[in-house]
Amino acid sequence: MNTRQNRRNRRHFLKTGITGIAGMAFLPAAAKAGLSRAQDKETATKIITRKLGKTGLELPLVSMGVMNADNPNLVRAALDGGMLLLDTAHYYMRGRNEEMVGEAVKDRPRDSFVIASKARASTVDRSRIEGAEDREETAESFIQKVEISLKRLQMDYIDILYLHSAASKEDALKDQIAEAMQKLKQSGKIRFIGISTHQNEPEVIRAAAGSGLYEVVLTTYNFRQENHQEIKTAVAEAAQAGLGIVAMKTQAGVYWDRDRKDPINMKAALRWVLQDENVHTTVPGFTTFDQLEADLAVMRDPALTSEEKAELKLGLNHPSPGLYCQQCGACLPQCKQGLDIPRLMRGYMYAYGYRNLELAKATVLSANLPETPCGGCGECRIECTIGFDVKDRVEDIARIREVPDDFLV
Repeated sequence: MNTRQNRRNRRHFLKTGITGIAGMAFLPAAAKAGLSRAQDKETATKIITRKLGKTGLELPLVSMGVMNADNPNLVRAALDGGMLLLDTAHYYMRGRNEEMVGEAVKDRPRDSFVIASKARASTVDRSRIEGAEDREETAESFIQKVEISLKRLQMDYIDILYLHSAASKEDALKDQIAEAMQKLKQSGKIRFIGISTHQNEPEVIRAAAGSGLYEVVLTTYNFRQENHQEIKTAVAEAAQAGLGIVAMKTQAGVYWDRDRKDPINMKAALRWVLQDENVHTTVPGFTTFDQLEADLAVMRDPALTSEEKAELKLGLNHPSPGLYCQQCGACLPQCKQGLDIPRLMRGYMYAYGYRNLELAKATVLSANLPETPCGGCGECRIECTIGFDVKDRVEDIARIREVPDDFLV
């Protein structure tokens, strides 16, 4: 058996066998059939668009979250089906995601699509690693990341650049990031300045709206969030101030169970978010042509049916807590080990809900876990607000640290 075949077999074993981290590897639907059906729908129904705040960009209600996709033909099919915005990030697939997007669109006119990417203010929180020095992001180092992204994308500019994963007002208003963003915009390397948030969303959204810096907000927004009404209010305030609003994590973890046998109704979840007219577009991630077809259908018909409303209402009383973590932080003061549990729960969702093992591992590593995360605690006394068995999930997802990177590609 040659080396390449051996590596393929090892990857298959990891993804389908004893580790059980992400279940069976997905099998894409037939590209031609999916694209044909999408094009048929395009001719039958008008694409509904909303203006992205004061940016002037007119975008369809549904855009492409490219995070989990590795097929350039799927990106091309999304654009051919009427989507305009492609959402990627500097660190997705360790840069390969941006490279794939660049290859997919390189022969298209640059003004025929919109590119959004993201850069973190820092790659790892080093403050919790014993003996490590804190390294504050500088304007220059942040700009360097964006220049690398431009090379990967084979582009002269990025339409929307987000400061990624801000969790507080302080994160949103760092002077060095503001300096970097302004330099990038003045140089023509980005068109619009954005910020994304998975945690403390209302606080971050309001900080962005009052900053005078940000033009677009990318926020978690879904029917399972216990604070969704507060998020809705903050979104309305930001939209009134002229910010463009983009919603992510719209499908709340995709599945109710780690075995992926009980899916959330994707169309219903996406339509639920779009009932808020202050949400200008959404970026659900998809990896198959069948999923693309479903998103194109919502793009043209966002009306939430009575059956879908009933299903979502029943889902709130589902016996399983699902895979989506509220990121509320109530667990943090309860943990004797001081673990970043919200971050670990995101990694758990990326592995089991999204089947993105690479992102799951990167997320877990960024939490700076001790060698034995729950060692010495005995019975875990953390009470999750939505009923997660925190110790079980932490010990489960922590195993991914030992998985070699070449198994995850």
